[in-house]
Amino acid sequence: MTAAPAAPSRTAEAEALGAALPALLVASDQLAATVALGAHGRRRAGLGDAFWQYRPAQPADPVRMIDWRRSARGDQTFVREREAETAQTVMLWIDRSRAMAYSGAPNRPPKAERAALLGLALAALMLRAGERVGLMADRAPGADTDPAAARRAAPRSGRTQLLRLAEAGDPPDPAEYGAPAPAGLAAHGQAVLISDFLGPFAPIAALMDQAAAQGVRGALVQILDPAEEDLPFAGRTIFESMGGAMRHETRSAADLRALYGGRLRDRRAELELAAGRAGFVVATHRTDAPAAQVLLWLWRMLDGAR
Repeated sequence: MTAAPAAPSRTAEAEALGAALPALLVASDQLAATVALGAHGRRRAGLGDAFWQYRPAQPADPVRMIDWRRSARGDQTFVREREAETAQTVMLWIDRSRAMAYSGAPNRPPKAERAALLGLALAALMLRAGERVGLMADRAPGADTDPAAARRAAPRSGRTQLLRLAEAGDPPDPAEYGAPAPAGLAAHGQAVLISDFLGPFAPIAALMDQAAAQGVRGALVQILDPAEEDLPFAGRTIFESMGGAMRHETRSAADLRALYGGRLRDRRAELELAAGRAGFVVATHRTDAPAAQVLLWLWRMLDGAR
């Protein structure tokens, strides 16, 4: 791993992201469509007008719920269930810090690019299902606090919300490692955090505690480059953080592999413990794996948590 190149100005970064925005929206919409074709909808029984399914009647079911026309076709009594129409609020946090700019190979996307793709594709799926989706702000000092961006990131439903979310997530976070702002949680809603989770752990643990207190459920998706998992370096190597705040030189990088792997496993154990206390689940996604795999997992997991 070599030193990161000099970081461009924040304005240049924002302009580059803005230029890529249409392509990112198209890619996220296509990814969402792929997953939607292979997954069941988020339909469930509840209060609403639309028919959902017939099921065998139970002793506790009110007589008014029985569908006599369907029941007349055989010897069993059936209940006609309707589809719930109450929209849920799903808040996303997509880490935009400098650490997320890393890619270990030219043929792999930076972690930030994969995180944005997954976040927007999940938002597209949720919005198609009639849910309200919003974007959590960054907690890190210096993060974008523009009131207009905050309004764009507020939870809403409808297709135009996808564009608002993409625009609200444009400016990169200048911090070395990102952390979400706890105020972004929606009580009794759902939340999905997408990051490498390699920075200070205290803000994530605090957020999980707050989520538990507010009845929020959801998922953490840890995105890593294969080089960050495998540490495939040997000989003299200089390791430097993307923001340049940390630097370590070693004569034998291979000797660090076992120690590094142990610390990475410890961090995952921390994530799973804190998430489990809050009713969240954790997945790890490598940037050399298809994005549809983890997106489908997220879609099904959130559906099951409803």
